Amino acid sequence: MKYKSSIWNLLKKFSNLNVSIIMLLVIALFSILGTIIEQDQTIAYYQENYPISRGQFWKLEWTSITNLGLNHVYTTWWFLCLLVLFFISLIVCTFSRQLPGLKNARKWKFLQSSKAMQKFKDYKSIQKNSFSSMIYSLNRNHYYVFHKKGSIYAYKGLLGRVAPIFVHISIILTLTGSLVGLFGGFSVQEMIPSGELFHIQNVVISGISSHLPYNLVGKIDEFRIEYNMDHSIKQFFSTISLIDNNNISLVAENISVNSPLKFRGITFYQTDWQINALRIQIGSDSIIQKSLVKIKANNTFLWVCNLPVSHESYISIVLTGLEDDIFIYDINGLLIAKTKANEIIMIDHTPLIIKEVMTSTGLQIKTDPGIGLVYTSFLILMVSVVISYLSYSQIWTYSQSHNIELAGLTNRAALNFEEDLVNIQKDYIRSMLTK
Repeated sequence: MKYKSSIWNLLKKFSNLNVSIIMLLVIALFSILGTIIEQDQTIAYYQENYPISRGQFWKLEWTSITNLGLNHVYTTWWFLCLLVLFFISLIVCTFSRQLPGLKNARKWKFLQSSKAMQKFKDYKSIQKNSFSSMIYSLNRNHYYVFHKKGSIYAYKGLLGRVAPIFVHISIILTLTGSLVGLFGGFSVQEMIPSGELFHIQNVVISGISSHLPYNLVGKIDEFRIEYNMDHSIKQFFSTISLIDNNNISLVAENISVNSPLKFRGITFYQTDWQINALRIQIGSDSIIQKSLVKIKANNTFLWVCNLPVSHESYISIVLTGLEDDIFIYDINGLLIAKTKANEIIMIDHTPLIIKEVMTSTGLQIKTDPGIGLVYTSFLILMVSVVISYLSYSQIWTYSQSHNIELAGLTNRAALNFEEDLVNIQKDYIRSMLTK
């Protein structure tokens, strides 16, 4: 028993408000750092963007970032330890302070002396007529009333005392959901050519207890881009089919940015796209495939490939988008033709057809088993914010031979509470006059 008591006393120190605030500020500080510093990038990225600065100690360097784990803040052991300590602090505070406080608020607290009554700021003494009239006056003003001999204890707004407990529960559920998602979830990035099958395999982040669905196969049936009137990209879409190992179709759906596919706890997000290559028919039979290189010129992205037409000459094929014209330049950079997919053009008396612009769609595939807990915690937090505006008010009365003493206190909305006292007094006097 002594050992358990020592452990409990040690844990109760974590429920100290100052300790909790310090931990919360430290967590917030490292979260801000995790927002400022790009997470989960390559070493080369940090070497380029955070070079070593001789003699400038205030600047972040890539060595410090990688050694301290600031390149993956949210999965470092020290950040997880901070979350666990904060989690323990909230639980201990809930059971050692909040719940006992709520239980104490429900107890009847009778005051049976004038000295005790006069300590309150809101104190009144009124002429005594009928003690039962005071009970009815309190009840008409929505107070729960308890009577013992010459004393009355009344309260209302007990639900407002539950709000801090709900806040603690919501934060505990948020932390729990985050940890469940961290250890049980995964994130995969895939760049898949249109018309190709794919497996979920290019893992970026995975929890120690996560499992990839190896029995699930996907196919990109179609990829397309929707443009604005000024030829800027409005939206891009992918049609995804999911099948199992027995080639049985499970689901087929169009996805776009902000409109993902959700299937058995796995979410498929549309994130990116790229133009890969051209399928070109030369003459009547020969079909070749040429890779495209993406370049940036005058703040515009172009896709370019060179196609030899003789031992000493070649043409350059340039694309500016999927639905725009395809431009063909000679070796001197002069425009010699403008075409579209599946149109025949003549190059040195040879027919040439660009059969297909081959594209790939970028998908982010994620699962987060803790997301339900996080959403539930937000719902509880919103409810707690609403009920936190309810005032918890208490009133005591003590009957003497010629007068009744009335006193009370509230945890918020002091003006409304003073109005309550005035209304109770008016109701009491009105009941005296009607008798």
